[in-house]
Amino acid sequence: MGWEEPWLFEALSETYIPLLEMFDRLDADHVPFKIGLSLSPVLCHLLRNETLLTHYLDYVDLQIDFGARELERTVGDGETHPLARAWYDRVLDRRILFTERYEMDILNVLDLYQKRGRVEILTTAATHAFLPVHVSRPEAVQAQIEVALSSSRSIFGRNPQGFWLPELGWCPGLDAFLRAYNISYTLVDTHGALMGSGEARRGAFYPVKTPSQIFILIRDYYAHRDLFDPEHGYCASPVYLDYYRDAGYELERNLVTAFRGARGERFPTGLKYWAQGTGGKGRDTYDSEKARSEARKHARFFLDNRVSRLDEAGAYMAETPISVCAYNADHLGRFWHEGFTFLEAVFRGGADREEIQFINPAEYLFKQNIPEMETVIPEFSSWGANGYAETWLDSSNDWMHRHTMRALERMIELAERFPNDTGIKERALNQAARELLLAQASDWPRMLYRHEFPDYAQGSAEQFLRNFTTIYEALGSNHISTEWLTTLERRHNIFPHINYRVFRRKK
Repeated sequence: MGWEEPWLFEALSETYIPLLEMFDRLDADHVPFKIGLSLSPVLCHLLRNETLLTHYLDYVDLQIDFGARELERTVGDGETHPLARAWYDRVLDRRILFTERYEMDILNVLDLYQKRGRVEILTTAATHAFLPVHVSRPEAVQAQIEVALSSSRSIFGRNPQGFWLPELGWCPGLDAFLRAYNISYTLVDTHGALMGSGEARRGAFYPVKTPSQIFILIRDYYAHRDLFDPEHGYCASPVYLDYYRDAGYELERNLVTAFRGARGERFPTGLKYWAQGTGGKGRDTYDSEKARSEARKHARFFLDNRVSRLDEAGAYMAETPISVCAYNADHLGRFWHEGFTFLEAVFRGGADREEIQFINPAEYLFKQNIPEMETVIPEFSSWGANGYAETWLDSSNDWMHRHTMRALERMIELAERFPNDTGIKERALNQAARELLLAQASDWPRMLYRHEFPDYAQGSAEQFLRNFTTIYEALGSNHISTEWLTTLERRHNIFPHINYRVFRRKK
Protein backbone atom coordinates (compact mmCIF):
# COMPACT_ATOMS: atom_id res chain seq x y z
CA MET A 1 0.00 0.00 0.00
CA GLY A 2 1.06 3.59 -0.59
CA TRP A 3 1.28 6.20 2.16
CA GLU A 4 -2.29 7.38 1.51
CA GLU A 5 -4.24 4.12 1.17
CA PRO A 6 -4.97 2.86 4.73
CA TRP A 7 -6.18 6.28 5.87
CA LEU A 8 -8.29 6.81 2.74
CA PHE A 9 -10.00 3.42 2.93
CA GLU A 10 -11.10 3.94 6.53
CA ALA A 11 -12.14 7.52 5.84
CA LEU A 12 -14.33 6.42 2.92
CA SER A 13 -15.96 3.52 4.76
CA GLU A 14 -16.41 5.12 8.17
CA THR A 15 -16.69 8.85 7.49
CA TYR A 16 -17.60 10.03 3.99
CA ILE A 17 -20.00 7.32 2.80
CA PRO A 18 -21.87 7.37 6.17
CA LEU A 19 -21.96 11.18 5.96
CA LEU A 20 -23.64 11.02 2.53
CA GLU A 21 -26.03 8.36 3.80
CA MET A 22 -27.04 10.75 6.56
CA PHE A 23 -27.54 13.57 4.04
CA ASP A 24 -29.70 11.28 1.89
CA ARG A 25 -31.95 10.29 4.81
CA LEU A 26 -32.38 13.87 6.00
CA ASP A 27 -33.07 15.09 2.48
CA ALA A 28 -35.61 12.34 1.84
CA ASP A 29 -37.47 13.37 5.00
CA HIS A 30 -37.23 17.10 4.16
CA VAL A 31 -35.23 17.89 7.29
CA PRO A 32 -33.65 21.36 6.75
CA PHE A 33 -30.04 20.52 7.62
CA LYS A 34 -27.17 22.91 6.93
CA ILE A 35 -23.48 22.20 7.34
CA GLY A 36 -20.13 23.68 6.40
CA LEU A 37 -17.58 21.10 5.28
CA SER A 38 -13.86 21.64 4.79
CA LEU A 39 -12.38 19.41 2.09
CA SER A 40 -8.61 19.42 1.88
CA PRO A 41 -7.04 19.45 -1.60
CA VAL A 42 -5.18 16.24 -0.67
CA LEU A 43 -8.44 14.49 0.17
CA CYS A 44 -10.06 15.77 -3.04
CA HIS A 45 -7.16 14.43 -5.07
CA LEU A 46 -7.36 11.02 -3.42
CA LEU A 47 -11.12 10.83 -3.95
CA ARG A 48 -10.59 11.36 -7.68
CA ASN A 49 -7.65 8.98 -8.08
CA GLU A 50 -8.92 6.02 -10.13
CA THR A 51 -6.13 3.69 -9.01
CA LEU A 52 -6.79 4.34 -5.34
CA LEU A 53 -10.54 3.93 -5.79
CA THR A 54 -9.96 0.59 -7.51
CA HIS A 55 -7.74 -0.45 -4.61
CA TYR A 56 -10.50 0.66 -2.23
CA LEU A 57 -12.98 -1.69 -3.92
CA ASP A 58 -10.42 -4.49 -3.62
CA TYR A 59 -10.18 -3.70 0.09
CA VAL A 60 -13.98 -3.77 0.46
CA ASP A 61 -14.10 -7.11 -1.35
CA LEU A 62 -11.58 -8.45 1.18
CA GLN A 63 -13.90 -7.23 3.93
CA ILE A 64 -16.87 -8.95 2.29
CA ASP A 65 -14.97 -12.23 2.04
CA PHE A 66 -13.81 -11.92 5.64
CA GLY A 67 -17.35 -11.08 6.76
CA ALA A 68 -18.75 -14.19 5.07
CA ARG A 69 -16.22 -16.35 6.90
CA GLU A 70 -17.06 -14.62 10.19
CA LEU A 71 -20.74 -15.38 9.64
CA GLU A 72 -19.86 -19.07 9.38
CA ARG A 73 -17.52 -18.99 12.36
CA THR A 74 -19.98 -17.26 14.70
CA VAL A 75 -23.05 -19.37 13.91
CA GLY A 76 -24.67 -20.31 17.19
CA ASP A 77 -23.07 -17.42 19.10
CA GLY A 78 -26.01 -15.25 20.12
CA GLU A 79 -23.80 -12.24 20.90
CA THR A 80 -21.28 -11.99 18.05
CA HIS A 81 -23.25 -13.52 15.17
CA PRO A 82 -25.81 -10.65 14.95
CA LEU A 83 -22.92 -8.17 14.96
CA ALA A 84 -21.13 -10.09 12.20
CA ARG A 85 -24.36 -10.15 10.19
CA ALA A 86 -24.99 -6.41 10.64
CA TRP A 87 -21.41 -5.54 9.68
CA TYR A 88 -21.45 -7.83 6.64
CA ASP A 89 -24.74 -6.32 5.42
CA ARG A 90 -23.41 -2.82 5.97
CA VAL A 91 -20.23 -3.48 3.96
CA LEU A 92 -22.31 -4.89 1.09
CA ASP A 93 -24.73 -1.96 1.18
CA ARG A 94 -21.95 0.62 1.18
CA ARG A 95 -20.19 -1.02 -1.74
CA ILE A 96 -23.42 -0.81 -3.74
CA LEU A 97 -23.99 2.78 -2.63
CA PHE A 98 -20.47 3.81 -3.55
CA THR A 99 -20.41 2.17 -6.97
CA GLU A 100 -24.01 2.63 -8.11
CA ARG A 101 -25.72 5.50 -6.32
CA TYR A 102 -22.63 7.68 -5.87
CA GLU A 103 -20.88 6.37 -8.99
CA MET A 104 -17.54 6.34 -7.11
CA ASP A 105 -17.58 10.16 -7.04
CA ILE A 106 -18.07 11.43 -3.49
CA LEU A 107 -17.08 14.98 -4.47
CA ASN A 108 -19.79 15.21 -7.13
CA VAL A 109 -22.47 14.24 -4.60
CA LEU A 110 -21.17 16.80 -2.11
CA ASP A 111 -21.21 19.44 -4.83
CA LEU A 112 -24.84 18.58 -5.63
CA TYR A 113 -25.75 19.18 -1.99
CA GLN A 114 -23.77 22.41 -2.11
CA LYS A 115 -25.73 23.61 -5.14
CA ARG A 116 -28.95 22.86 -3.25
CA GLY A 117 -27.80 25.07 -0.36
CA ARG A 118 -27.46 22.27 2.19
CA VAL A 119 -23.66 22.07 2.28
CA GLU A 120 -21.09 24.83 2.06
CA ILE A 121 -17.66 23.56 1.00
CA LEU A 122 -14.61 25.30 2.42
CA THR A 123 -11.04 24.72 1.36
CA THR A 124 -7.90 24.58 3.45
CA ALA A 125 -4.14 24.72 2.91
CA ALA A 126 -2.90 22.58 0.02
CA THR A 127 -1.34 19.87 2.21
CA HIS A 128 -2.93 20.92 5.50
CA ALA A 129 0.26 22.64 6.63
CA PHE A 130 0.22 24.25 10.09
CA LEU A 131 0.52 27.79 8.76
CA PRO A 132 1.83 29.64 11.85
CA VAL A 133 5.20 27.87 11.60
CA HIS A 134 5.51 28.99 7.96
CA VAL A 135 4.22 32.55 8.19
CA SER A 136 7.73 34.04 8.44
CA ARG A 137 8.20 33.08 4.79
CA PRO A 138 5.31 34.52 2.75
CA GLU A 139 6.10 32.26 -0.22
CA ALA A 140 5.22 29.16 1.81
CA VAL A 141 1.80 30.46 2.89
CA GLN A 142 1.04 31.87 -0.56
CA ALA A 143 1.85 28.55 -2.24
CA GLN A 144 -0.33 26.62 0.21
CA ILE A 145 -3.27 28.96 -0.45
CA GLU A 146 -2.81 29.32 -4.23
CA VAL A 147 -2.58 25.59 -4.85
CA ALA A 148 -5.63 25.00 -2.65
CA LEU A 149 -7.72 27.56 -4.53
CA SER A 150 -6.60 26.21 -7.90
CA SER A 151 -7.62 22.71 -6.77
CA SER A 152 -11.01 23.95 -5.60
CA ARG A 153 -11.69 25.73 -8.90
CA SER A 154 -10.75 22.68 -10.95
CA ILE A 155 -13.10 20.42 -8.97
CA PHE A 156 -16.03 22.63 -8.02
CA GLY A 157 -15.74 25.39 -10.62
CA ARG A 158 -15.56 28.20 -8.07
CA ASN A 159 -13.51 29.76 -5.32
CA PRO A 160 -14.77 29.03 -1.80
CA GLN A 161 -15.72 31.91 0.47
CA GLY A 162 -14.34 30.25 3.57
CA PHE A 163 -10.88 28.97 4.42
CA TRP A 164 -10.38 26.38 7.16
CA LEU A 165 -7.12 27.03 8.97
CA PRO A 166 -5.43 23.63 9.38
CA GLU A 167 -5.67 22.58 13.04
CA LEU A 168 -7.33 26.00 13.57
CA GLY A 169 -3.77 27.32 13.53
CA TRP A 170 -3.92 31.11 13.57
CA CYS A 171 -1.32 33.80 14.07
CA PRO A 172 -1.48 37.56 13.46
CA GLY A 173 -0.75 38.34 9.82
CA LEU A 174 -2.60 35.41 8.27
CA ASP A 175 -5.62 37.61 7.56
CA ALA A 176 -3.58 39.67 5.09
CA PHE A 177 -2.80 36.51 3.10
CA LEU A 178 -6.46 35.46 3.09
CA ARG A 179 -7.61 38.92 1.99
CA ALA A 180 -5.07 38.92 -0.85
CA TYR A 181 -6.79 35.81 -2.24
CA ASN A 182 -10.31 37.18 -1.74
CA ILE A 183 -11.21 34.80 1.10
CA SER A 184 -14.17 36.15 3.10
CA TYR A 185 -13.90 34.32 6.40
CA THR A 186 -12.13 31.78 8.53
CA LEU A 187 -12.50 30.22 11.99
CA VAL A 188 -10.34 30.45 15.10
CA ASP A 189 -10.46 28.74 18.46
CA THR A 190 -12.18 30.40 21.39
CA HIS A 191 -9.09 31.44 23.36
CA GLY A 192 -7.43 32.89 20.27
CA ALA A 193 -10.27 35.35 19.68
CA LEU A 194 -10.94 36.22 23.31
CA MET A 195 -7.27 36.82 24.15
CA GLY A 196 -6.54 38.81 21.01
CA SER A 197 -5.92 42.49 20.42
CA GLY A 198 -9.27 44.27 20.55
CA GLU A 199 -12.38 43.45 22.51
CA ALA A 200 -14.77 40.68 21.49
CA ARG A 201 -17.47 41.79 23.94
CA ARG A 202 -19.94 39.18 22.68
CA GLY A 203 -17.46 36.37 23.17
CA ALA A 204 -17.80 33.34 20.94
CA PHE A 205 -21.47 34.11 20.30
CA TYR A 206 -20.88 36.58 17.47
CA PRO A 207 -18.26 36.91 14.71
CA VAL A 208 -15.58 39.57 14.64
CA LYS A 209 -13.53 41.05 11.81
CA THR A 210 -9.83 41.77 11.43
CA PRO A 211 -8.32 45.06 10.21
CA SER A 212 -7.95 43.37 6.80
CA GLN A 213 -11.74 42.79 6.78
CA ILE A 214 -11.56 39.03 7.16
CA PHE A 215 -14.55 37.77 9.13
CA ILE A 216 -13.72 35.47 12.03
CA LEU A 217 -16.14 32.86 13.32
CA ILE A 218 -15.24 31.69 16.82
CA ARG A 219 -15.50 28.02 17.73
CA ASP A 220 -17.83 27.17 20.61
CA TYR A 221 -15.48 25.52 23.09
CA TYR A 222 -18.32 23.97 25.08
CA ALA A 223 -19.91 22.43 21.99
CA HIS A 224 -16.65 20.57 21.44
CA ARG A 225 -16.16 19.68 25.10
CA ASP A 226 -19.65 18.20 25.39
CA LEU A 227 -18.74 15.64 22.74
CA PHE A 228 -15.05 14.94 23.10
CA ASP A 229 -13.95 15.63 26.65
CA PRO A 230 -11.83 12.53 27.44
CA GLU A 231 -13.62 11.79 30.72
CA HIS A 232 -17.08 13.32 30.48
CA GLY A 233 -17.70 13.80 26.74
CA TYR A 234 -20.56 11.93 25.10
CA CYS A 235 -18.23 9.81 22.95
CA ALA A 236 -16.68 8.31 26.11
CA SER A 237 -19.90 6.44 26.93
CA PRO A 238 -19.16 2.77 27.72
CA VAL A 239 -21.94 1.56 25.40
CA TYR A 240 -20.35 3.01 22.26
CA LEU A 241 -18.27 0.86 19.91
CA ASP A 242 -14.58 0.54 20.78
CA TYR A 243 -12.71 1.75 17.70
CA TYR A 244 -9.37 0.30 18.77
CA ARG A 245 -10.49 -3.29 19.37
CA ASP A 246 -10.71 -4.56 15.84
CA ALA A 247 -11.17 -8.23 14.92
CA GLY A 248 -7.89 -8.02 13.03
CA TYR A 249 -6.10 -7.69 16.37
CA GLU A 250 -8.48 -9.74 18.53
CA LEU A 251 -8.90 -12.99 16.57
CA GLU A 252 -6.43 -15.80 16.07
CA ARG A 253 -3.82 -15.09 13.40
CA ASN A 254 -5.00 -17.79 11.02
CA LEU A 255 -8.48 -16.17 10.88
CA VAL A 256 -7.20 -12.80 9.61
CA THR A 257 -4.66 -13.92 7.01
CA ALA A 258 -5.91 -11.41 4.41
CA PHE A 259 -5.28 -8.57 6.87
CA ARG A 260 -1.67 -9.37 7.68
CA GLY A 261 1.38 -7.75 6.17
CA ALA A 262 4.45 -9.36 4.65
CA ARG A 263 6.17 -9.41 8.04
CA GLY A 264 3.13 -10.85 9.78
CA GLU A 265 1.92 -7.55 11.22
CA ARG A 266 -1.84 -7.22 11.65
CA PHE A 267 -4.11 -4.64 10.01
CA PRO A 268 -7.63 -3.60 11.02
CA THR A 269 -10.51 -5.35 9.27
CA GLY A 270 -13.20 -2.83 10.17
CA LEU A 271 -15.18 -5.46 12.09
CA LYS A 272 -15.46 -4.72 15.81
CA TYR A 273 -17.37 -6.75 18.39
CA TRP A 274 -16.73 -4.86 21.61
CA ALA A 275 -18.12 -1.82 23.36
CA GLN A 276 -15.78 0.62 25.11
CA GLY A 277 -16.87 -0.56 28.53
CA THR A 278 -15.22 0.98 31.56
CA GLY A 279 -11.96 2.42 30.34
CA GLY A 280 -11.87 0.03 27.39
CA LYS A 281 -10.67 -2.79 29.67
CA GLY A 282 -13.78 -4.94 29.83
CA ARG A 283 -15.07 -7.30 27.18
CA ASP A 284 -18.61 -5.97 26.92
CA THR A 285 -20.17 -7.11 23.65
CA TYR A 286 -21.40 -4.18 21.60
CA ASP A 287 -25.16 -3.58 21.62
CA SER A 288 -25.95 -1.48 18.53
CA GLU A 289 -29.51 -0.63 19.54
CA LYS A 290 -28.43 0.52 22.99
CA ALA A 291 -25.65 2.60 21.40
CA ARG A 292 -28.03 4.27 18.92
CA SER A 293 -30.44 5.06 21.75
CA GLU A 294 -27.57 6.58 23.72
CA ALA A 295 -26.57 8.72 20.73
CA ARG A 296 -30.11 10.07 20.35
CA LYS A 297 -30.21 10.84 24.07
CA HIS A 298 -26.91 12.69 23.82
CA ALA A 299 -28.28 14.66 20.87
CA ARG A 300 -31.14 15.91 23.07
CA PHE A 301 -28.66 16.89 25.80
CA PHE A 302 -26.52 18.67 23.22
CA LEU A 303 -29.42 20.71 21.85
CA ASP A 304 -30.59 21.61 25.36
CA ASN A 305 -27.08 22.79 26.28
CA ARG A 306 -26.76 24.91 23.14
CA VAL A 307 -30.19 26.51 23.62
CA SER A 308 -29.48 27.22 27.29
CA ARG A 309 -26.18 28.95 26.55
CA LEU A 310 -27.58 30.90 23.59
CA ASP A 311 -30.53 32.08 25.66
CA GLU A 312 -28.21 33.30 28.41
CA ALA A 313 -26.00 35.13 25.90
CA GLY A 314 -28.98 36.54 24.02
CA ALA A 315 -30.15 38.37 27.14
CA TYR A 316 -27.05 40.58 26.85
CA MET A 317 -26.97 41.00 23.07
CA ALA A 318 -28.98 42.94 20.54
CA GLU A 319 -27.93 40.46 17.84
CA THR A 320 -28.97 36.82 17.57
CA PRO A 321 -26.18 34.72 19.13
CA ILE A 322 -24.61 31.81 17.28
CA SER A 323 -22.92 28.59 18.34
CA VAL A 324 -20.13 27.56 15.94
CA CYS A 325 -19.87 23.78 16.30
CA ALA A 326 -16.60 22.79 14.60
CA TYR A 327 -15.33 19.20 14.59
CA ASN A 328 -12.94 16.90 12.80
CA ALA A 329 -15.15 14.80 10.50
CA ASP A 330 -13.16 11.66 11.29
CA HIS A 331 -13.94 12.10 14.98
CA LEU A 332 -17.65 11.95 14.19
CA GLY A 333 -17.32 8.99 11.87
CA ARG A 334 -14.24 6.83 12.02
CA PHE A 335 -13.36 7.21 15.71
CA TRP A 336 -16.90 7.60 17.04
CA HIS A 337 -18.98 4.99 15.24
CA GLU A 338 -22.26 6.50 16.47
CA GLY A 339 -21.22 10.07 15.64
CA PHE A 340 -23.44 10.40 12.58
CA THR A 341 -26.37 8.84 14.42
CA PHE A 342 -25.83 11.61 16.97
CA LEU A 343 -25.51 14.33 14.31
CA GLU A 344 -28.59 13.15 12.44
CA ALA A 345 -30.56 13.23 15.70
CA VAL A 346 -29.29 16.77 16.29
CA PHE A 347 -30.61 17.91 12.90
CA ARG A 348 -33.92 16.13 13.35
CA GLY A 349 -34.36 17.38 16.90
CA GLY A 350 -33.41 20.93 15.96
CA ALA A 351 -35.92 20.97 13.10
CA ASP A 352 -38.69 20.41 15.66
CA ARG A 353 -37.64 23.35 17.85
CA GLU A 354 -38.58 26.88 16.81
CA GLU A 355 -35.75 28.46 18.77
CA ILE A 356 -33.10 26.61 16.73
CA GLN A 357 -31.99 27.35 13.18
CA PHE A 358 -29.12 25.62 11.39
CA ILE A 359 -27.24 27.85 8.97
CA ASN A 360 -24.12 27.70 6.81
CA PRO A 361 -21.25 30.09 7.67
CA ALA A 362 -21.38 32.29 4.55
CA GLU A 363 -25.17 32.45 4.70
CA TYR A 364 -25.03 33.60 8.32
CA LEU A 365 -22.35 36.24 7.67
CA PHE A 366 -24.32 37.62 4.71
CA LYS A 367 -27.20 38.43 7.06
CA GLN A 368 -25.12 40.33 9.62
CA ASN A 369 -24.65 44.06 10.05
CA ILE A 370 -20.94 44.32 9.27
CA PRO A 371 -20.38 47.77 10.86
CA GLU A 372 -21.60 46.30 14.15
CA MET A 373 -18.84 43.69 14.19
CA GLU A 374 -15.94 44.41 16.50
CA THR A 375 -12.41 44.55 15.08
CA VAL A 376 -10.11 42.01 16.69
CA ILE A 377 -6.71 40.54 15.87
CA PRO A 378 -6.87 37.04 17.39
CA GLU A 379 -3.93 35.76 19.38
CA PHE A 380 -1.66 32.93 18.22
CA SER A 381 -3.75 29.80 18.78
CA SER A 382 -4.78 26.34 17.59
CA TRP A 383 -6.97 23.47 18.73
CA GLY A 384 -3.91 21.34 19.40
CA ALA A 385 -2.49 20.31 22.77
CA ASN A 386 -2.61 23.22 25.24
CA GLY A 387 -3.98 25.51 22.54
CA TYR A 388 -0.87 26.75 20.76
CA ALA A 389 1.87 25.17 18.60
CA GLU A 390 3.13 22.48 20.96
CA THR A 391 1.76 19.61 18.86
CA TRP A 392 3.66 20.71 15.74
CA LEU A 393 6.75 22.22 17.31
CA ASP A 394 8.39 20.43 20.22
CA SER A 395 11.43 18.26 20.83
CA SER A 396 9.86 15.29 19.01
CA ASN A 397 9.57 17.08 15.67
CA ASP A 398 11.46 20.38 15.72
CA TRP A 399 14.25 18.87 13.59
CA MET A 400 11.82 18.66 10.69
CA HIS A 401 11.24 22.38 10.34
CA ARG A 402 14.81 23.42 9.61
CA HIS A 403 14.85 20.97 6.71
CA THR A 404 11.52 22.14 5.26
CA MET A 405 12.65 25.77 5.65
CA ARG A 406 15.89 25.00 3.83
CA ALA A 407 13.97 23.22 1.07
CA LEU A 408 11.64 26.24 0.83
CA GLU A 409 14.60 28.58 0.32
CA ARG A 410 15.86 26.31 -2.43
CA MET A 411 12.41 26.11 -4.05
CA ILE A 412 12.20 29.90 -4.13
CA GLU A 413 15.67 29.95 -5.67
CA LEU A 414 14.61 27.45 -8.36
CA ALA A 415 11.45 29.39 -9.18
CA GLU A 416 13.49 32.58 -9.57
CA ARG A 417 16.30 30.91 -11.53
CA PHE A 418 14.04 29.05 -13.97
CA PRO A 419 11.07 31.40 -14.54
CA ASN A 420 10.14 30.28 -18.06
CA ASP A 421 11.41 26.74 -18.49
CA THR A 422 9.42 24.06 -20.28
CA GLY A 423 9.73 20.37 -21.04
CA ILE A 424 11.65 18.08 -18.70
CA LYS A 425 12.87 20.98 -16.56
CA GLU A 426 9.35 22.27 -15.98
CA ARG A 427 8.21 18.76 -15.04
CA ALA A 428 11.08 18.50 -12.56
CA LEU A 429 10.31 21.90 -11.07
CA ASN A 430 6.62 21.06 -10.69
CA GLN A 431 7.54 17.77 -8.98
CA ALA A 432 9.90 19.60 -6.65
CA ALA A 433 6.98 21.85 -5.66
CA ARG A 434 4.82 18.79 -4.96
CA GLU A 435 7.47 17.13 -2.81
CA LEU A 436 7.96 20.31 -0.76
CA LEU A 437 4.23 20.80 -0.21
CA LEU A 438 3.89 17.18 0.93
CA ALA A 439 6.83 17.60 3.32
CA GLN A 440 5.08 20.64 4.86
CA ALA A 441 1.96 18.66 5.84
CA SER A 442 0.97 18.98 9.49
CA ASP A 443 0.39 15.21 9.72
CA TRP A 444 4.05 14.29 10.11
CA PRO A 445 4.93 16.46 13.16
CA ARG A 446 1.55 15.66 14.74
CA MET A 447 2.12 11.91 14.41
CA LEU A 448 5.61 12.24 15.89
CA TYR A 449 4.28 14.29 18.81
CA ARG A 450 1.57 11.74 19.58
CA HIS A 451 3.83 8.73 18.93
CA GLU A 452 1.39 7.48 16.28
CA PHE A 453 3.41 5.43 13.78
CA PRO A 454 6.46 7.65 14.32
CA ASP A 455 8.69 5.64 11.99
CA TYR A 456 6.16 6.03 9.19
CA ALA A 457 5.78 9.77 9.83
CA GLN A 458 9.52 10.40 9.94
CA GLY A 459 10.11 8.19 6.90
CA SER A 460 7.43 10.00 4.88
CA ALA A 461 8.79 13.46 5.65
CA GLU A 462 12.36 12.37 4.93
CA GLN A 463 11.30 10.73 1.67
CA PHE A 464 9.63 13.90 0.37
CA LEU A 465 12.61 16.03 1.37
CA ARG A 466 15.04 13.54 -0.16
CA ASN A 467 13.11 13.58 -3.44
CA PHE A 468 13.12 17.38 -3.42
CA THR A 469 16.86 17.50 -2.80
CA THR A 470 17.52 15.03 -5.62
CA ILE A 471 15.59 17.24 -8.04
CA TYR A 472 17.35 20.38 -6.78
CA GLU A 473 20.78 18.86 -7.30
CA ALA A 474 19.78 17.43 -10.70
CA LEU A 475 18.70 20.86 -11.88
CA GLY A 476 21.95 22.32 -10.57
CA SER A 477 24.01 19.80 -12.56
CA ASN A 478 21.69 20.07 -15.57
CA HIS A 479 21.23 16.29 -15.63
CA ILE A 480 17.78 14.89 -14.89
CA SER A 481 16.93 11.20 -15.10
CA THR A 482 13.75 11.07 -17.13
CA GLU A 483 13.02 7.53 -15.98
CA TRP A 484 13.41 8.40 -12.28
CA LEU A 485 11.33 11.55 -12.63
CA THR A 486 8.54 9.72 -14.48
CA THR A 487 8.41 7.06 -11.75
CA LEU A 488 8.23 9.75 -9.05
CA GLU A 489 5.49 11.62 -10.92
CA ARG A 490 3.41 8.44 -10.98
CA ARG A 491 3.93 7.77 -7.30
CA HIS A 492 3.31 11.33 -6.08
CA ASN A 493 0.90 12.63 -8.68
CA ILE A 494 -1.03 15.01 -6.47
CA PHE A 495 -1.98 18.44 -7.92
CA PRO A 496 -1.70 17.47 -11.62
CA HIS A 497 -1.96 21.10 -12.75
CA ILE A 498 0.51 22.58 -10.26
CA ASN A 499 2.68 25.47 -11.40
CA TYR A 500 6.00 25.69 -9.57
CA ARG A 501 5.96 29.48 -10.04
CA VAL A 502 3.61 29.76 -7.03
CA PHE A 503 6.83 29.82 -5.02
CA ARG A 504 8.18 32.94 -6.72
CA ARG A 505 8.53 36.06 -4.62
CA LYS A 506 5.64 38.44 -5.11
CA LYS A 507 6.83 41.82 -6.33
